[in-house]
Amino acid sequence: MSDDTGAPEKGDRIAKVLARAGLCSRRDAERWIEDGRVSVDGKLLTTPAVVVTSGSIILVDGKPLKEPEPSRLWRYHKPSGLVTSHRDEKGRPTLFDTLPPELGRVISVGRLDLNSEGLLLLTNDGELARKLELPSTGWVRRYKVRVHGTVEPERFLALAEGVVIEGVRYGEIKVEFERQKGSNAWVTVALTEGKNREIRKVFEHLGYGVTRLIRLSYGPFQLGLLPRGDIEEVPRRVLRDQLGLGAAKDKGAARKTLTLKEEPAAAPKGRVRIPKPHRAVEPPTKRGRPPVAAERPAEGRPAYGKPAARSAGPARPSAERSSERPAARSAAPKPAGARSERAPARPGDAAKKPGGPRGADRRR
Repeated sequence: MSDDTGAPEKGDRIAKVLARAGLCSRRDAERWIEDGRVSVDGKLLTTPAVVVTSGSIILVDGKPLKEPEPSRLWRYHKPSGLVTSHRDEKGRPTLFDTLPPELGRVISVGRLDLNSEGLLLLTNDGELARKLELPSTGWVRRYKVRVHGTVEPERFLALAEGVVIEGVRYGEIKVEFERQKGSNAWVTVALTEGKNREIRKVFEHLGYGVTRLIRLSYGPFQLGLLPRGDIEEVPRRVLRDQLGLGAAKDKGAARKTLTLKEEPAAAPKGRVRIPKPHRAVEPPTKRGRPPVAAERPAEGRPAYGKPAARSAGPARPSAERSSERPAARSAAPKPAGARSERAPARPGDAAKKPGGPRGADRRR
């Protein structure tokens, strides 16, 4: 079998393929093979050291292996008192028994022990779970821990260099003291390894018993306000941003590329005129002026604006008109041929009679 380039297909180990299909973990797949439940190309497998390709016919319990589904991830708020396992030899309740059946078969990313609570990631992709569990990802796990005893914060400083307990080396652990309340104290713990019961063993080594342990975050995924016992799927957009999933072909299944935003339209050439924003409120009227009337009054001046046309009628005396004129403006040079302004009436001039055209008294 070869790919599009003509080179032979590399293939994957059978246990990895079964885990990627979401049927089981790699360890369970090895047990299934030992029990004689898996066959490839009509041959019953007796060892997991078998490499298969996309053209291999794989049967589990006589049924063909389904096409792998797109990788999915969920945030789950694990309550205390549940075992992080699909089955428990002691008959204790498991968290997988409490999940909705329509969720299908999922596996956990790491574990939380029986008395621990908080954020637990679940996925349908065994290969993705293994990838997220590796310390090489560098993802920080944060916990809120309640310990019994009077805490001395300076004792936690040495944990930043790591510690060896009963021959087991634990990496860097950062502890921040929050508060002391009676005989108990709350601290925040950050680590990247997350070995089995690591926090409990380290604090017991320091002489503090852990009475409550809550995981707050796992890498970029936060517990937030997710209610206890609830499960919520991580959006595909977040998976693509954080893990690079869903960009093209994933897990051997073709799918469309996720598009977050539409491509912006090409900008028009030349200068673009940006219209002014629409004003939702009419501008206030200017102070000292009444609002504009809907209709111009029939007589007299309008509310404001240009003066109305002067109606035909008897002309007012020039003296009266001149008295209403504003004060003369400051003298300024005028162009030649310009019409000079009429001087105001002087005392001693004969009063003109009202009415009639100008100069009518002279013609008499």
